[in-house]
Amino acid sequence: SVCMKTASSSNVLSVIVGKVQTVLGPMDPEQLGRTMTHEHLTMSFECCYCPPAAGADPEPENPFQMQHMHWLRQNPYSCRENLYLQQETGAVRDELLAYRKAGGGTIVENTTTGIDRDLPTLKQLAKDTGVHIIAGAGFYVDATHSEATRKMSVEKLTDVIVSEVLHGADGTDIRCGVIGEIGTSWPITDSETKVLRATAHAQAQLGCPVIIHPGRSPAAPAEILRILQEAGGDISKTVMSHLDRTIFDEAELLEFAKLGSYLEYDLFGTEMLNYPFHLEVDMPSDSQRVKALAFLVKEGFEDRLVISHDIHTKNRLAKFGGHGYSHILRNIVPKMLTRGITQQQVDKILMDNPKHWLTFK
Repeated sequence: SVCMKTASSSNVLSVIVGKVQTVLGPMDPEQLGRTMTHEHLTMSFECCYCPPAAGADPEPENPFQMQHMHWLRQNPYSCRENLYLQQETGAVRDELLAYRKAGGGTIVENTTTGIDRDLPTLKQLAKDTGVHIIAGAGFYVDATHSEATRKMSVEKLTDVIVSEVLHGADGTDIRCGVIGEIGTSWPITDSETKVLRATAHAQAQLGCPVIIHPGRSPAAPAEILRILQEAGGDISKTVMSHLDRTIFDEAELLEFAKLGSYLEYDLFGTEMLNYPFHLEVDMPSDSQRVKALAFLVKEGFEDRLVISHDIHTKNRLAKFGGHGYSHILRNIVPKMLTRGITQQQVDKILMDNPKHWLTFK
């Protein structure tokens, strides 16, 4: 039966080489259109609940009212209710229709094992809205790893990831089209290191895209790429997420950019004074994010940039006064065009780069 599975695996692989794999099946990369490379459409972020700081305003009794929206924006992780995005599938469906209307084509859905990936819901959303949805294989940060995951060898983890891409994940026949977001803490834990090695091994077998959630230290992204590269991963088909909260120094940013991964600015729409997971970080504004993109374009990295919102809490949905999945298309693109980024470069960032990254090779 191992031979049978190997045969069927190579059959599946031959069908997806040169294609992008969505939850509705393989597709021609030319059809993707404008692509957000890092979003969530259904997930739970309960693993990252942070009680309100001592002496700070306590959580409001009914947080989802107009007068509490500012509190929620500043303290999104201190309200449990806010962390259950999976309760808002109806609102997400409406948003995806709005995203399509705003000129959006595709969303890469980064929910992995540990934060409640839900492939049947993703498939239904893709059918209902006409937005192409690409699901993520693999495991989130160590804090969400089960005992069973921790006990697995690199080989076993590799088999799980490969199977999620070739045969379907979570007991369904719905296949993932990207590995990630693969989550790491800082320092990187043993269990996370095994998952990174398995990710590299799976990528080497499949020729597929990978996307990483780095720990919150400027040293984390390079260290992750080193582990992936040593294990045979393809850095040129790997996206490093969340650079907007990770590397602030321009010289360090250029050093990292030279390593050759895709550079993702994916927290568009998020502004808060105190970033609870790493209080040393001053979360940038969208204007500062645009400035960082313009800097990287000027330095010759326009072929390596991708952007997104990383929506993962309810307060960021339009239903709750948030910016929603269309914010980049509606508001950020016009701003980019006034800050030295050309329409051709915008198209690269939103269409060409995601397309090259997502195509199986």
